[in-house]
Amino acid sequence: MENRTARLTLLIDPKKKQIFEEICAQQDLTSSQVVRRLIHQYIIEHAGSRELPEWLSAPAVNAEHKPQ
Repeated sequence: MENRTARLTLLIDPKKKQIFEEICAQQDLTSSQVVRRLIHQYIIEHAGSRELPEWLSAPAVNAEHKPQ
Protein backbone atom coordinates (compact mmCIF):
# COMPACT_ATOMS: atom_id res chain seq x y z
CA MET A 1 0.00 0.00 0.00
CA GLU A 2 1.07 3.60 -0.43
CA ASN A 3 3.35 4.90 2.27
CA ARG A 4 3.07 8.66 1.64
CA THR A 5 0.08 10.92 1.84
CA ALA A 6 -1.00 14.09 0.09
CA ARG A 7 -3.64 16.58 1.14
CA LEU A 8 -6.75 17.10 -0.98
CA THR A 9 -8.77 20.22 -0.25
CA LEU A 10 -12.28 20.58 -1.58
CA LEU A 11 -15.18 22.92 -1.14
CA ILE A 12 -18.60 21.53 -0.31
CA ASP A 13 -21.92 22.99 0.72
CA PRO A 14 -22.02 23.11 4.55
CA LYS A 15 -25.37 21.29 4.71
CA LYS A 16 -24.06 18.45 2.53
CA LYS A 17 -20.92 18.26 4.66
CA GLN A 18 -22.97 18.00 7.85
CA ILE A 19 -25.17 15.22 6.45
CA PHE A 20 -22.13 13.39 5.06
CA GLU A 21 -20.32 13.54 8.40
CA GLU A 22 -23.43 12.37 10.28
CA ILE A 23 -23.79 9.37 7.98
CA CYS A 24 -20.08 8.57 8.29
CA ALA A 25 -20.34 8.72 12.08
CA GLN A 26 -23.35 6.39 12.04
CA GLN A 27 -21.19 3.89 10.17
CA ASP A 28 -18.26 4.43 12.56
CA LEU A 29 -16.14 5.82 9.74
CA THR A 30 -14.35 9.12 9.32
CA SER A 31 -15.15 11.28 6.33
CA SER A 32 -11.53 10.78 5.19
CA GLN A 33 -11.95 7.00 5.19
CA VAL A 34 -15.07 7.27 3.05
CA VAL A 35 -13.51 9.74 0.61
CA ARG A 36 -10.40 7.53 0.24
CA ARG A 37 -12.66 4.55 -0.49
CA LEU A 38 -14.64 6.56 -3.06
CA ILE A 39 -11.47 7.75 -4.78
CA HIS A 40 -10.08 4.21 -4.82
CA GLN A 41 -13.26 2.89 -6.45
CA TYR A 42 -13.40 5.78 -8.93
CA ILE A 43 -9.84 5.08 -10.06
CA ILE A 44 -10.59 1.36 -10.50
CA GLU A 45 -13.71 2.11 -12.56
CA HIS A 46 -12.16 4.79 -14.76
CA ALA A 47 -8.48 3.85 -15.11
CA GLY A 48 -9.03 2.49 -18.59
CA SER A 49 -5.83 0.97 -19.95
CA ARG A 50 -3.59 2.63 -17.34
CA GLU A 51 -1.35 0.21 -15.51
CA LEU A 52 -2.13 0.47 -11.82
CA PRO A 53 0.02 -0.68 -8.90
CA GLU A 54 -1.11 -4.01 -7.48
CA TRP A 55 -2.22 -2.42 -4.19
CA LEU A 56 -4.50 -0.09 -6.13
CA SER A 57 -5.89 -2.59 -8.61
CA ALA A 58 -7.17 -4.84 -5.80
CA PRO A 59 -10.78 -4.20 -4.74
CA ALA A 60 -11.22 -1.70 -1.92
CA VAL A 61 -11.19 -3.63 1.31
CA ASN A 62 -13.40 -2.83 4.25
CA ALA A 63 -10.29 -2.90 6.48
CA GLU A 64 -10.72 0.71 7.54
CA HIS A 65 -14.13 -0.03 9.01
CA LYS A 66 -13.94 -0.96 12.67
CA PRO A 67 -15.96 -4.03 13.71
CA GLN A 68 -19.02 -3.16 15.75
